[in-house]
Amino acid sequence: MDNVKKASADYFYRSLVSLKNVEEAETFFKIFCTDKETQLIAQRLYVSKMLSENYVYSEIVETTGASSATVSRVKRAMDIDRDFFEKLLGKLNG
Repeated sequence: MDNVKKASADYFYRSLVSLKNVEEAETFFKIFCTDKETQLIAQRLYVSKMLSENYVYSEIVETTGASSATVSRVKRAMDIDRDFFEKLLGKLNG
């Protein structure tokens, strides 16, 4: 079962990398995720953007509707892999 999990995760990640534009990404997530699942991923990404712009937790919670626990979780992830977030947010904001 672990081999299937690894293979399916790899297939999933490769499918994301294969998407060519926003429209393809929107279609992908509409097909494979519920609106709520997509919204939660989008919310966490936007929380990371706001954290990188030095917003305080209360502003992020108010603006995004994320819980303070979610903001803390994203902040911890950003602290663990700062280089990844700098690259990702740099690509999105640049």
